[in-house]
Amino acid sequence: MGSISSTLFETNLPVPLFCRGKVRDTYDLGDKLLIICTDRISAFDVVLPCAIPHKGLVLNQLSCFWFRKTSHIVFNHLIEPVEDIQDLEKFIPGETSLPDYLIGRSMVVTKAERIPVECVVRGYLAGSAWAEYTNSGTICGIKQPSGLRESQELAEPIFTPTTKAESGHDQPLTKNGFQNLVGKEIALELEEKSLTIYKFARDFALKRGIIIADTKFEFGFADNGLILIDELLTPDSSRFWDAALYKVGQAQPSFDKQPVRDWLVQSGWNKEPPAPMLPQEVIEATTRRYIQAYERLTGERLKCT
Repeated sequence: MGSISSTLFETNLPVPLFCRGKVRDTYDLGDKLLIICTDRISAFDVVLPCAIPHKGLVLNQLSCFWFRKTSHIVFNHLIEPVEDIQDLEKFIPGETSLPDYLIGRSMVVTKAERIPVECVVRGYLAGSAWAEYTNSGTICGIKQPSGLRESQELAEPIFTPTTKAESGHDQPLTKNGFQNLVGKEIALELEEKSLTIYKFARDFALKRGIIIADTKFEFGFADNGLILIDELLTPDSSRFWDAALYKVGQAQPSFDKQPVRDWLVQSGWNKEPPAPMLPQEVIEATTRRYIQAYERLTGERLKCT
């Protein structure tokens, strides 16, 4: 696993900063972008004051894995993962002071025009979908059969897009609202591509003992049309369950930041910044979950710098 104490919280490079999100730092390379996955972690829309060691490595390398696996379904923005500092020389000419932390946790991608929606696909009844179903018998306003149980697999995966909020919570979109926002033709293509990617990944992961309960995708437009962007099928964007522990009728342990959420709730924190510092045992438990997800899905050891 490497040193549990080494962290990467913030990056600074001798090229223009394009944007800094909760987890990723993105730098402008002209018609391309350099996306760096830091070890920052957020919960309840607040960035915590501590990092999760190796988390950025998992997010970056797992996204690269899935981009390659799904490229036959839809084009994506991946140009080249940074596996050696020399990989960046052709993109950042003349720079000799690039830090080694870019290795394994960053990728060069095509700059795209982002479509302002989250393309959410749900294959199982969990999280906010379960809460809504128990209250109204619907999932994102879509009527469901009666008698479904928590964590139950749905008869067919459903597409439940949301807005892409710059801050705060994303909001569900109705079918008409979605089509009005992006156009009917694009809306139908986004739904079809999202469901196809989910089904492919779900079947792939299940053979490796992991259930993908739900996930979200982001898309954009580039020269070759619609492409998949951002991250793909990571513990931050998906709900991963251990198939061997799966039991219908209850919440499932997941390969993500659930230990962080659980501790924060139990701490009595009011979910307003600043967030409290996590104890070391919670940080270590979260690191283990991220690495386990990567190694189970890819069949490879995580490459740590």
